[in-house]
Formats: sequence, structure tokens, C-alpha cells
Amino acid sequence: MKIALFSGENDQKTGEECWSLIVEDRVLPWKATDSGGRPEPDDFSGLVEFLALENDPTDLFDPASSLVLSDVRLLAPVQSPEEILCIGKNYAAHAAEMGGEVPEKPVVFGMFASAVTGPGCDVEIPDLATQVDYEAELVAVIGKAGRNIPRSRALEHVFGYTCGNDITSRDWQKGQPGGQWLLGKSIDGFAPVGPWIVTADELDPDNTDVKLRLNGETMQSGNTGNLIFPVDYLIEHLSRFFTLRPGDLIFTGTPEGVGAGRTPPLFMKDGDVVEVEIPEIGILRNRITGSR
Repeated sequence: MKIALFSGENDQKTGEECWSLIVEDRVLPWKATDSGGRPEPDDFSGLVEFLALENDPTDLFDPASSLVLSDVRLLAPVQSPEEILCIGKNYAAHAAEMGGEVPEKPVVFGMFASAVTGPGCDVEIPDLATQVDYEAELVAVIGKAGRNIPRSRALEHVFGYTCGNDITSRDWQKGQPGGQWLLGKSIDGFAPVGPWIVTADELDPDNTDVKLRLNGETMQSGNTGNLIFPVDYLIEHLSRFFTLRPGDLIFTGTPEGVGAGRTPPLFMKDGDVVEVEIPEIGILRNRITGSR
């Protein structure tokens, strides 16, 4: 299933935000019920619980009220993740292009939830950032809470997967004292995700292509089979330190081809269009604005 969060503001029938099912080019909203029972847009745990109660979760969505996909505005499929966990240098070729060795343990950092934005949204580069890079990633979305999760059970805790772009201000990440990873990666809007979540049964996290295009030109092309630390390992590792909860996002790392690894370096600018594509999911597209 493809689960999306949308706003009907471009459709005359409704302007509310609503969970929906994507079927080809149609958006099937959550069914209206007499009791009004449905998960709120910012309640990811509630969404997971509702879906788990149905023998056929697609019955929760209403084909009779379907909308054309192009008539709605899709939102980030997780609005307020409690934790955004990111893995650096998780492809050997990317570690090499950034001048580093293959890590012996996952390189873990975090982002603030305010960095999250949705598909189709403009990403504004503030004046303080001058070297803004792209990083296409498979993002795992946690659906079941857990602590000290064994690797053999780790994928049971994944609700699904989405596309992510770990946009990075390299001048802050590397150019400031101590290396300001948190600031360089947590600028408002610097973590686009979407366009929807594909449920875990429809994607093999150990063998899926991850691509990025900048203004139509392919800049990154990798496969998660080359992850140094695959998704199940990451869940086991991270859950040793803290509880993973529904809606938490794990950015699993980016393949080679980032702008900072090129000669000369290539950074994004006003008017650029950046697309992350994972075939089993779809295309996450954003426009860059505001850079000098």
C-alpha cells in the first residue's frame, strides 16, 4: 500500500488534511464514519493502530470519494517525528569521495523535526548557508515501538519506507569549529520526505535502487545492497541506546555522487529542481529557492 497525507486545498470539495491511499493516479481519502473515528494527521501511532485492526486495511479508504492526484497537495507523510536518525558514510564509495575510511560502527547523527518538509515544497536556502548539497536516501519509517530489538526481529518494527533528501549545508557541517552537523543538516525544510510511505511488504530494503537528479541530470545512482550497515542492523544498533517509536525516521545513508565529492564541487542554487527516485516508492521532487 501507498499511504499518503494530503491537503485537499486544491480541490473544491475539501480543504482538510487527511490520510489517504494512493492507487495509480487517484487519492482515496479515509472513509467518513458516523462515529467520526479516524487518526489525526499528526497521529502516526493512531494511523498504524487503525490499519492493524483491519483484515483488509484498504477497506478504510473510500474509492467513491477519490480525487485526482494532481488536484491535491501532498504533505510530508510523517508530520512531527519524535526522532530523526541519520546514518553518515553508509556506502563505501560515498565514504571514499568524502575523504574518509569505511566506518567500523554506524556514524549516527540527528535532525530536528522542523527540518521536515513535503513533496513539491520549495526548500529555501538562508543567507547563512553557501554550500548546500543534496543526499538521496531510503528512509525507514518505524511502526512498532521497541528497545533492544534483535536484528532477527528488526524489520517487524518497520511500517514502511519513503524517499528522503538529506540536504546539507557543507559550510556548516565541515567548515565551522568542531563540525556543526546538527546545524548544517537541521535548517528549516532541509529534510524533504515523501511523496508517500510504501508499506514494508512492498519493498526489499536490501535491494532497492536510490537515484537523484538535479535539473534532470542523474547525479547519484546506487543500490541499498551496498549499504555498509543495512536497515535491520541499524534498528538493532540504535535501539540499544533508546526506544524507537512509531513515526521515527531513519535516514539510511546516501550513495556516491554528492556535490561536495565532485571536482569542482557542485552546490545547489536558486531555481534548481532536485528529485529523489526510488522505483518501488516514487519520486520526491523539490525546488530550491533563496540562495545567492
